Amino acid sequence: MNVSAHIANRRYAADPSFNLRWQRPVPIEWSNNFTSNTVYNATTIGPACYQSLPQSLYLPYNESFADTPQGVSENCLTVDVLVPTHPVSTRLPVMVQIHGGGYTSGSAQSYPGDGMVNASDGNIIYVSMQYRLGLFGFLSGSQIKLDGVLNAGLLDQRAALDWVQRNIASFGGDPAKVTIWGGSAGGGSVTYQLIAGGAFDLPPFSGAIAEYPWWQPLLNQSEQEFQYYNALQISGCSSVTCLRGLSASSLENLNQAVQNASYPGPGVGYGVYDFGPVVDGQFIKELPGVAFQLGHFYDVPLMVDHDAFEGDIFSNKSQTTQVEETTDAEDLFPFAGPAFFSRLYQLYPRSAYNSTFFQRQTWFGDFIISCPTYYMAFNAVDRNTNRSAVFKLTFAAGSELHGATAPFLASNETGFPSANNHTLAEIMSSYWISFAVTGDPNPLRNSNATYWPSYTANGTGNAANGESVGFETLAVTYTTVEPAPDPDARVQCEFFGAHGYVVMN
Repeated sequence: MNVSAHIANRRYAADPSFNLRWQRPVPIEWSNNFTSNTVYNATTIGPACYQSLPQSLYLPYNESFADTPQGVSENCLTVDVLVPTHPVSTRLPVMVQIHGGGYTSGSAQSYPGDGMVNASDGNIIYVSMQYRLGLFGFLSGSQIKLDGVLNAGLLDQRAALDWVQRNIASFGGDPAKVTIWGGSAGGGSVTYQLIAGGAFDLPPFSGAIAEYPWWQPLLNQSEQEFQYYNALQISGCSSVTCLRGLSASSLENLNQAVQNASYPGPGVGYGVYDFGPVVDGQFIKELPGVAFQLGHFYDVPLMVDHDAFEGDIFSNKSQTTQVEETTDAEDLFPFAGPAFFSRLYQLYPRSAYNSTFFQRQTWFGDFIISCPTYYMAFNAVDRNTNRSAVFKLTFAAGSELHGATAPFLASNETGFPSANNHTLAEIMSSYWISFAVTGDPNPLRNSNATYWPSYTANGTGNAANGESVGFETLAVTYTTVEPAPDPDARVQCEFFGAHGYVVMN
């Protein structure tokens, strides 16, 4: 057994409160007064960043994700580092976890890495980060941009990755071997880190794993202004300066109040969050689908996956008619016209589903998660100079719902006790560890694990021999793990992709 040493609550940036609200994170080295003799308590889990939940989604999944027994604080920009007690070298590959939670909830404890570090047999270091959430990290609008920055939460993530580059060698890690990894909004965050700044510089990572990446619509300029003035009206403020002067508890209440007031409304249909990344022209220059089409993403080994029923927990079971479904969809896609909805229901006909709910969960899951994995893998293969370095997995085991892979990959204990199939957990974790160490899920895979073919365009191999036949995924079910054609290479995903400016704005 190779358990991990837990170095907790390491600050990577200064306290972002008051005058530093909606500003770039300030590296901790610029503001701390530590000396070489300073003793830092790294044994206690630090507070999470302030949380909020959408009015439409008070579900057990989200409530548990926002559960923060360690407390909350605005001064929350920290990383936790897990180091194996018996490392195989002094320069270990590093997995950096960016937690999900809709950009409004979650913490460094949401996706614990103890099980992964133990399963690696001393081969990896695991880092988990916290970043500003909700209104604290993603309040938008022209006044915020004029007197600060948009996407502060994404900039926090980048600052944490820069901290890893500067400091991970002191923990026995290799800064040249850093894989970023996240699921849901964490997978969306991986997407945005891949396209950051147009991807014109060298990234602070060498590989990326985007699990069930959450591509919710980005607020356009008018929607951003609505969000900002909504915050002013609810708070009684008239400026960014006033918002910066509010107490943390007042801003915490405002955070939830703005969420509550946003639904239903333009760009905020059932299941999506009012806060999240926006196109700012600097860190995020264009919509993610456009960036991948144009090749504006970092050329690093890439792994993507999604679960079988991604739209289930984000769809409203009380909607029983297509009229109700369409009304909600019009909130979600406010710039879509009659022709768009006509084609949507041609591609997802009510007759093909046993309920309006299942019809909606299918197209919602496709547009916001499943199809984005196709866009990422397809364009990475098309553009990537290393055509063997793209891998895709579909997961129909466990709950089969959004986040179903988590019990097979995340655990704060040795092993993966929450997984209902421990053999599958060993197989899954071995793929992830192999990818982090080698850039390929195969070399260090479990002896029971099937060869995972690369997602290679126009392949001519034999899948039975573990060779790529082109657009090939690894399909995981309760009983089988085997190569299969990409189920998302279909007309529905082409439809959403062709209407990117409609569904992503």
